[in-house]
Amino acid sequence: MAAGRPLDVGKLPGRMLDELLAALGDAPAEVRLGPALGEDACVIDVPEGALVVASDPITLTGAHVGRYAVIVNANDVAVTGARPRWFLATLLLPVGTTEDDVRDLFLDIHEALAEFDATLVGGHTEITTAVRQPVVVGQMLGVAARNRVITTGGARPGDVVVQIGAVPVEGAAVLATEAAASLGELEPALLHAAAGAVDDPGINVVAAALRAAELGATSLHDPTEGGLASGLHELAAAAGVRLTIDRSRVCWFEPGVVVCAALGLDPWATIASGSVLATFDRNDAEAAVVELRAQGHVAAVLGEVATGAGVHDTDGVAVPWPARDETARFLSS
Repeated sequence: MAAGRPLDVGKLPGRMLDELLAALGDAPAEVRLGPALGEDACVIDVPEGALVVASDPITLTGAHVGRYAVIVNANDVAVTGARPRWFLATLLLPVGTTEDDVRDLFLDIHEALAEFDATLVGGHTEITTAVRQPVVVGQMLGVAARNRVITTGGARPGDVVVQIGAVPVEGAAVLATEAAASLGELEPALLHAAAGAVDDPGINVVAAALRAAELGATSLHDPTEGGLASGLHELAAAAGVRLTIDRSRVCWFEPGVVVCAALGLDPWATIASGSVLATFDRNDAEAAVVELRAQGHVAAVLGEVATGAGVHDTDGVAVPWPARDETARFLSS
């Protein structure tokens, strides 16, 4: 990428992020896990254990941004094995926002936090000309036992990759809401299922992630921007391993796949909150899948971890690392 070329909408390119983070130098001793490609949260040692902190903005949609912000940040804390407990939010609202709009946004946040028994503990709210739709930047905190923190980089050669939750759930919800005018030919029932996907099957993976941690997951990661493909690459990069994936075993959320097809988008690269990638010791993986399914979670063995780098399918064909998320690409075009 040329240095003067404008960046695309969405996440920074992995190469650039690696370069920027490498320039930060060594972190203080209490920072067990700092910023790194593929990691969802940071971990700071404190006297009570390990403080886990995650921060993510909601920018792709202006609908239910409070709920999205709570759940996405809660997911990032939960995939370390920590339970989400405290939430802060910076709310940037466009000119024209009404008192009722603000009350609805705070109600969204409050109701989402109640699902985790978490609490709003601070933040900032303002009306600003800097945004055209509501933007929420959330921060979620939790505490884990010092010896029980799970990272994306914990995957080991010989482990098995498990997908928990279907994809692309968040992509289905965002696209069905923001691109409804382009989806008029789809069956109303399917479009309704896609639009309601944030709640059914839902983008909340806290329970699934915490149960996977209890079942012995060696690593956890929740794919978000860039979809399942980016999530797999982020896991592989964080752990310094190669993943071999059986494409036929991917758990797809059918309304999301249909919406992507109608808009000419690749579901592999479409924002995928609502799923978790976990790795388990080979001897534990099948039992973990059975247990997760018994508790109502979609779960399947997806592939294997080996020495090397990158993500490939069982035919040895590379699974591309998306340059950007398909949802962001479509909505910014």
